[in-house]
Amino acid sequence: MEQNVSAALHKGNEVAVIVFSIHNLAILKREMDSAASQRLWEQVREAFHTVIREEIPSDQIAAVRAYYQDGIALFLKIDHKMDTVPNIDFTIQLILEKLQTKVWRSLQQSVQPIFCTGYIFIDRQIDQLRDAIYLAYQQALSMAQKGLTSEFNEMSFALGKIVANKDISLLAQPILDVETNKVKACEMLTRGPVGTSLENPLQLFSVARQTNHLYDLEMVVLEKALEQIKLTTWKFDIFINFTPLTLGNQHFVKDLKKLMNKYKEISPNRITIEVTERDSIEGLEYFISNLKLLRLIGFRVAIDDTGAGYASLNSISEIMPDIIKIDRSVIQNIDKNSVKESMLKGLLLIAKEVGSIVVAEGIESAEEALVLSRNKVDLAQGYFYARPTSLSNNLQTIV
Repeated sequence: MEQNVSAALHKGNEVAVIVFSIHNLAILKREMDSAASQRLWEQVREAFHTVIREEIPSDQIAAVRAYYQDGIALFLKIDHKMDTVPNIDFTIQLILEKLQTKVWRSLQQSVQPIFCTGYIFIDRQIDQLRDAIYLAYQQALSMAQKGLTSEFNEMSFALGKIVANKDISLLAQPILDVETNKVKACEMLTRGPVGTSLENPLQLFSVARQTNHLYDLEMVVLEKALEQIKLTTWKFDIFINFTPLTLGNQHFVKDLKKLMNKYKEISPNRITIEVTERDSIEGLEYFISNLKLLRLIGFRVAIDDTGAGYASLNSISEIMPDIIKIDRSVIQNIDKNSVKESMLKGLLLIAKEVGSIVVAEGIESAEEALVLSRNKVDLAQGYFYARPTSLSNNLQTIV
């Protein structure tokens, strides 16, 4: 296991430790003898392995390990340039639904197991990989058993402290006009406290979600972004990411207006609200109405990660975004894959119908950039043009 995890980390991936635990295990044990309890655990473990084989591509799995009857851990390889926290949540939910169905079918007892999940990323800063793996497992288990362990309380406290002290930093990645190579905007990217495991944005936002600090954290990101625009007198557009969970919060528009009043010199028409599209918008009562209000105020709306995650085309038809951002999974190696270029052309046709500007994300080579140029994509961002850096008017001439 350690060898596979080590190989994944050395290739530049993150490794998420996802723990599936039986929430009502104590109740189940009271209803059965030790032999029956052991059979239940074996059935759960067998069902879990079956679901993993059926639902998760093998090249995404670093390892699977059962830790006695506490929980089963899936070590999932995460490409931090492509995968997002909502995508991990989607994977967990998929496994959970399949697992629940398989276990229910195989058991005849009156009380059925109820699964709970938690996840955390392995901390690269811990010298001994075995220690890092064990710590990540314990933390993920505590996330699954929310509120029942000191580890969960400590992580919740850490997030609360970050929010209270606004202890985050922002980097800016330029967005360029494909035809002229001139900078047109920047996307703000969040980092947690320097030198901690929460500096990693995937770790930061995953813990924030699981400890119910996500909304407050995203509002801190917004305030920090406005603060940097004011300090640097940045004159171009700024893209700021928000999850649908935050955008669908009934207090969001009021809280946003309050912040904008604090920075009156910044016009809303310079801010693009970027919806992380891999989150589902179903069931969010205020989501669409909040977006309408944001547009009336002057903000523009972009859909992020188009081409990956939840039903992209349905989201586009509901949101009718001003900007469509095409996910890196579509762009990566597009110069070598005619199907991907056909997907790009299809998304460009949809954007034209909707009246949306198109931004291609994750450009890493001149060959990929050439495909964008010949298909007349509007804007692009990625390491080929510029890496994330501090917001500064010098970014206007970075390319």
